Amino acid sequence: MSARSGPGERVLLTGATGFLGREILRVLLRTRPEARLVLLARGSADQSAARRVEALLERGCGSGGSESLRRRIQVFEADTSAPRCGLSERDWAAAAEGVTEIIHAAAAVRFDAPEAEARRANTEGARNLLELGEAAARKGSLRAFSHVSTAFVAGRRKGLVREDELAEGQRFRNSYERTKYEAELLVRERMRDLPAVILRPSIVAGDSRSGATTSFHTLYWPLRIYAQRRWRIVPGRPETPLDIVPVDFVAEAAVHLTFRPEALGRTLHLCAGPSRGSTVGEIAAAASRYFRVPPPRFVSPGVFLAALRPLLFAAVWGRRRRILRNGALYRPYLSMQLEFDTTQADALLAPAGIQPPRVMDYLERLFAYCLETDWGRRHDAALPPSRQS
Repeated sequence: MSARSGPGERVLLTGATGFLGREILRVLLRTRPEARLVLLARGSADQSAARRVEALLERGCGSGGSESLRRRIQVFEADTSAPRCGLSERDWAAAAEGVTEIIHAAAAVRFDAPEAEARRANTEGARNLLELGEAAARKGSLRAFSHVSTAFVAGRRKGLVREDELAEGQRFRNSYERTKYEAELLVRERMRDLPAVILRPSIVAGDSRSGATTSFHTLYWPLRIYAQRRWRIVPGRPETPLDIVPVDFVAEAAVHLTFRPEALGRTLHLCAGPSRGSTVGEIAAAASRYFRVPPPRFVSPGVFLAALRPLLFAAVWGRRRRILRNGALYRPYLSMQLEFDTTQADALLAPAGIQPPRVMDYLERLFAYCLETDWGRRHDAALPPSRQS
């Protein structure tokens, strides 16, 4: 789907051990067979970054044997939120040497993160990768810098958001949206000097073909408590648009656009868009049928906040009170009036046959995977779901 891989390609990827990043790694290994890959990855409490990547390869991350893949990959244990990505001066220079493309996919996707913590990961992380890109550009090797953002930098705007829009005086729902917005500002400032493209996925769900996911947050949290009959009241509007894209589409699109010179200088929505998206009501109805639970009870957000929520807080305890408290993170997304234009992205992706499927065409596969894995409890123990890559 991407242009033919050529000798001399050295692609640097951040976030390769995270939900989206590992799928991008798979696509790179499959579609850029001659490229060498540089991975900036975090270690964990019990595994080095190299061992985490090794585990991905052992589980068939790509085509061919894991030994042949290892020879193409160089792993640097790094922290993209730290100055110089936490690398020594020597490793920083080695990482940047000869880099032709950079895909910055690492992010902290926590809606409840303190702003300072989110800013270190998302805003400062982007700043550090831009500096690495500039180091590669000064040596004449860099051809593209792809920054993975989010469509929700639109914040609390209403109506149709166009791809070239950013600073429209919007307010934000949480620290994730705000700090990804700040990161985009940084990338836009450098676009005069760097060959950059900004990619904005919406809500990223599991694989459209298998339903598989390594992250059971965002969309999955409210689905789980509803499917397990823990909560039925929805403080939202059934007509609320809900733009969801599968991780395989986002990864394919991100890699394809990274190697397309005509994408440079643009901001592109990797979203379902108005024609392929869905609504909160449609997804709730599908969940009701699939999980065989009573339909949810939609309540006006204003009524819920002013009257019902205080009563519930006084009446419930333990797990149900925790659900009520945690639900505040997701509640704003159940009543937003926001859609994303995908005109430019569609025009660049359509010739390669890359487009997001309609949400309702693969939704039941996502549901099935949730039950097969008991909502992630039986998920791959060697590669636990992570909210930060």
